[in-house]
Amino acid sequence: MISEKDAMQQIKRGSDEILLEAELQEKLKRGKPLKIKAGFDPTAPDLHLGHTVLINKMRQFQQLGHHIMFLIGDFTGMIGDPSGKSVTRPPLSPEQIQENAKTYQAQVFKILDPDTTEICFNSTWHGPKTAADMIRLASRHTVARMLERDDFARRYKNNQPISIHEFLYPLVQGWDSVEMQADVELGGTDQKFNLLVGRELMKAEGMEPQVILTMPILEGLDGVQKMSKSLDNYIGIEDPPSEMFGKLMSISDDLMWRYFELLSFRPMSEINQFQHDVREGVNPRDIKFLLAEEIIARFHDAKAAETARQDFVNRFARGAMPDEMPEIALTLEHETIGIAAMLKQAGLTASTSESFRMIQQGAVKIDGERVSDRGLELERGSVFVAQVGKRKFARVTLT
Repeated sequence: MISEKDAMQQIKRGSDEILLEAELQEKLKRGKPLKIKAGFDPTAPDLHLGHTVLINKMRQFQQLGHHIMFLIGDFTGMIGDPSGKSVTRPPLSPEQIQENAKTYQAQVFKILDPDTTEICFNSTWHGPKTAADMIRLASRHTVARMLERDDFARRYKNNQPISIHEFLYPLVQGWDSVEMQADVELGGTDQKFNLLVGRELMKAEGMEPQVILTMPILEGLDGVQKMSKSLDNYIGIEDPPSEMFGKLMSISDDLMWRYFELLSFRPMSEINQFQHDVREGVNPRDIKFLLAEEIIARFHDAKAAETARQDFVNRFARGAMPDEMPEIALTLEHETIGIAAMLKQAGLTASTSESFRMIQQGAVKIDGERVSDRGLELERGSVFVAQVGKRKFARVTLT
């Protein structure tokens, strides 16, 4: 039986904030399984590793014996979450929502135990609501209070439009907690306002308010912006093993530790030992191999992870890739850059004409794959290892 102290240590791993920690400790002392809620709007067909930061935390609660409630926001998805947005996000159609929801259910069980996970849909209680019900819910908050939210305040100050339906989103999400009788709600740091609305609505209904646990937003492959499909700096959990392995190997050595803390299931004591080993001279690339293999085995299998590693090693000619290489960040004037210009700006060739010549000679590789297309365009947000000849390497980030 795990002690309360050890349980709290696991729960706090990687977390940003717990509101209120004393309330969570009190709930844990009762010795009863807590209802742990986290909601995901099915706004895209696939999940990426950034989404799994919350799901991994749910898994930790699950392993501690608590009841997991994975909420698919098929109703809120039609509103569109305004959190962190500088413009109104277009709502999705019911057909898009339902199609995406199907893939979410299949993908989350690569992390969570399906036997002890309850899948909920918030259309169950919001769908039957009348216009009068929504008006009553809207009366629970003032416009002034809504404008306390950073993103709303920023847009209002900059004279950027805010649609009325966006004000409804925090209230609808908060009401989910009332319906689900959540003890704890998990969310990213950008969700804090919405999670607090849930606490307030529960109090107003005479219920014990939920504890809020926020998790940091995972940086994408560029190490700067949050992982996002729109920025093309993501690793999808449905990505092929070799592609997933290559992307993970492209992250910087510093970002690797962030990924270990938020994505790995290894104990922190083992990760701390890895950091010590690197300080003592172990090649960070070898430690990164372990991270990539663990992630791929989770979403595919151990055999796929082993094969992906071998393919990666073979692509780089068994150690031809140097242990250390320059980290180059290129700021693009447009959304893409041609391969020849990129090589020149990264200092791998002296001119674009030399770039074309090296491509023609078959001496240019991106992530170990030979480039033959002189017209190849590379997109903003991409992170990759560029190679010219046998000795020139650079890890390039396009911003």
